[in-house]
Amino acid sequence: MSDLNKLGLAEARDLLRKGETSSVELTQACLTAIDAAGALNAFAHKTPEIALQRASAADLRLKAGDAPAMCGLPIGIKDLFCTKGVDTQAGSRILQGFKPEYESTVSQNLIDSGSVMLGKLNMDEFAMGSSNETSVYGDVVSPWRRGDDTAALTPGGSSGGSAAAVAADLCLAATGTDTGGSIRQPAAFTGTVGIKPTYGRCSRWGVVAFASSLDQAGPMTKSVRDAAIMLEVMAGHDAKDSTSADLAVPNFEAMLSGDTRGKKIGIPKEYRMDGMPAAIETLWADGAAMLKDAGAEIVDISLPHTKYALPAYYVIAPAEASSNLARYDGVRYGHRAKLEAGDGITEMYEKTRAEGFGPEVQRRVMVGTYVLSAGFYDAYYNRARRVRTLIKKDFEDVFAAGIDAILTPATPSAAFGLGEMIDADPVQMYLNDVFTVTVNLAGLPGISVPTGLDAQGLPLGLQLIGKPWEEGDLLNTAYALETAAGFVAKPGKWW
Repeated sequence: MSDLNKLGLAEARDLLRKGETSSVELTQACLTAIDAAGALNAFAHKTPEIALQRASAADLRLKAGDAPAMCGLPIGIKDLFCTKGVDTQAGSRILQGFKPEYESTVSQNLIDSGSVMLGKLNMDEFAMGSSNETSVYGDVVSPWRRGDDTAALTPGGSSGGSAAAVAADLCLAATGTDTGGSIRQPAAFTGTVGIKPTYGRCSRWGVVAFASSLDQAGPMTKSVRDAAIMLEVMAGHDAKDSTSADLAVPNFEAMLSGDTRGKKIGIPKEYRMDGMPAAIETLWADGAAMLKDAGAEIVDISLPHTKYALPAYYVIAPAEASSNLARYDGVRYGHRAKLEAGDGITEMYEKTRAEGFGPEVQRRVMVGTYVLSAGFYDAYYNRARRVRTLIKKDFEDVFAAGIDAILTPATPSAAFGLGEMIDADPVQMYLNDVFTVTVNLAGLPGISVPTGLDAQGLPLGLQLIGKPWEEGDLLNTAYALETAAGFVAKPGKWW
């Protein structure tokens, strides 16, 4: 069977179980596709030897009838996840040459389930970016194009390599992380599905930290069913992560009935932004109509503190980043600057961090250090934390009033061109997160589902926000939306 790399997780799993293909064949198809897609720059570190070794082991397990959930399925791992003996740089020069002696809990869960790692995926440096243009490996290019225009587009960020690889069929699925929209925004830009689970659902142990109270791992896949399959494997309690929730992980796939009758879907008025493109407005209205036709009740709701979310996020996230990134000092691992005679430890720190961190990471570390400094701590950081509490309460009040899920746009526009925003005012780039940061601040699950194309043929996504720990219900609502939208568009192969 040709084009095995174009399969999703569920289809490939079923073929493997029936013996109609093998993990080695699937893996080889993906490795061939990866080698032919250098123009996308999605993979930062390829691991073909590991992939084929794990694929052979998976085939033996399948033959023996001992096949766990994702046995034999080839996937990509975002470069933020520590992988034993394999380069883990978080897209940064400062971690050059770092090969961990341990495996992150999420990637270990995926190994235990029999999945096959094809390599490490490109990403914005330390997950700081919305366009995958801050990586030491260079920009990731989206497989999508605007009509006949050959201009390179962003796949979104920070999980841009994951989104591009899944959209271009270089892997069946990929891991991502989401601190302020880094799974959902690139999924929306590339016509893929991305879910950020409830904070604490997936372990953060072994995931290079950006902002510890916001970071959460999740799957990026070709369908909602695939997201359900992969999330169940990735999730679970981990004693090594003090923020990991000790809750049973349900069978998310079994919850996909597509039945949304009687569900109440909230439409928040505060998400109707000035200057929102007509295509996004239409997409949102169409999405609400689809869910209504599926039996859900559409209810107008208010989340009054939404307008403060972006400024609060861009105080809290840089503050936590400046604290987390203090450990990269050239002493124990990663890059160390060359020193001149007479240089002391202070010069070593300064030169190493100046060389090792890119401009965006430097900007956020400086902002974070500023808002945590003695004279400004209360004025900025503590105030932002209080605003965060109010944003969380807005969601709690809406859910307490009987709303089951909230429908919003995932992004304020379709994918933009590489270079169009990175050199402009950084605040314009930060505005890409306007619909997604509230979910991280409140610790809620959110999913992006592709539901249409804009006038230039680029994918657009809608976001569904669910109740804490109710990923199964959220996935089911997303499944109903996906079914109604019938999105099947794929990028034309130009690379």
